[in-house]
Amino acid sequence: MPWYKRLELWAKLALTFAASALLWRPGRRRPPGTPLPPPRKILLVRPDNRVGEALLTTPLLRTLKELTGAEAPPSVHVLVHAKVARALAGHPSLDALISFDRRRLWLGPLAPGIRPLRRERYDVVVDCANWEAPSVTSAIVSRLAGPHAAVIGPQVWPVSLLHSLSVPARVGTRREAAQRAHLLTPLTHGRIIDALSFREPNIGEGFRAYLRELQGPCAVVNPGGRLGERRIPPEAFAAAARALLAAGRLPIIAWGPGEEPLAQTVAKGAPGARVAPATNLDELAALMRAAGLTVTNNTGPMHLSVAVGAPTLGLFLRMDMERWGHPSAPHRMVDLTSDVHSGSGLEARVFEEARSFALSLAEKPA
Repeated sequence: MPWYKRLELWAKLALTFAASALLWRPGRRRPPGTPLPPPRKILLVRPDNRVGEALLTTPLLRTLKELTGAEAPPSVHVLVHAKVARALAGHPSLDALISFDRRRLWLGPLAPGIRPLRRERYDVVVDCANWEAPSVTSAIVSRLAGPHAAVIGPQVWPVSLLHSLSVPARVGTRREAAQRAHLLTPLTHGRIIDALSFREPNIGEGFRAYLRELQGPCAVVNPGGRLGERRIPPEAFAAAARALLAAGRLPIIAWGPGEEPLAQTVAKGAPGARVAPATNLDELAALMRAAGLTVTNNTGPMHLSVAVGAPTLGLFLRMDMERWGHPSAPHRMVDLTSDVHSGSGLEARVFEEARSFALSLAEKPA
């Protein structure tokens, strides 16, 4: 482990122990498996700045509204990073969305935004962190936001020191959406909804007109992504676009900030494909839903496509497909890491995967 990683690890450990000591209250810890009464008001905490991670909290929203067993569903609030608040704004199962700036969290209870959270007097706060990479920041925010609340989080040391009730990982799956929804088992007695969801996209008349102009079956091709080393090469996405054309679908190449040259490269490799106009999150969601098929890297738009119900072919490279993928029909996940490492047949593999996926959808009754 590099020295700076070791330093970061020790800093996180020290911060966790300090926060646990400073925020300790008698009787805070509860034995594993302790059921909790249905809450009246609950806060979900996920303060990182990844759109995909925000979308992975949507199963918890539906679970809380539909399965808590209370006479009236609880009031559900979600705290997220300001950069990704748009991913959850307007969700039908959400009562309040809180944008949070974590840069001055070192001020503890005096940090901007903490005092209004404490005034809400939440019954339950859920630290929606990952089991394999627990977040000290998320755990501290959860504890600060609910000084009298039952704080639920993953049973992972050392962040579990800040929780009232730690939930062990779900047995039999490593899928992140299922594991995150599993955090609610003290409230739902094991019943969860692990499907992603999204609001009705809010788009203007100009983009509605663009969607109406699309003729016949289409498909969205998303070759971009935040981490370049985990993106499939553009030549492989061009092969996917050619396969979609051969299957009778018009490929529309979507792109995010700074990715338009990449989209143009893919389009040049697949004559007949179109480059989409610049889109915001709602417009991309509407485009995916209208097209009815998405081919994408493992990135935020993959989770968005799944959330809007578009059949999604997710192409994985150097990422844990079992953990981050969505294997249930109508979606299909493909790990191409070995194809890239072997240096042989990647474009042919992607062509065939895209072609067979498109044809399998065409064979299903409408």
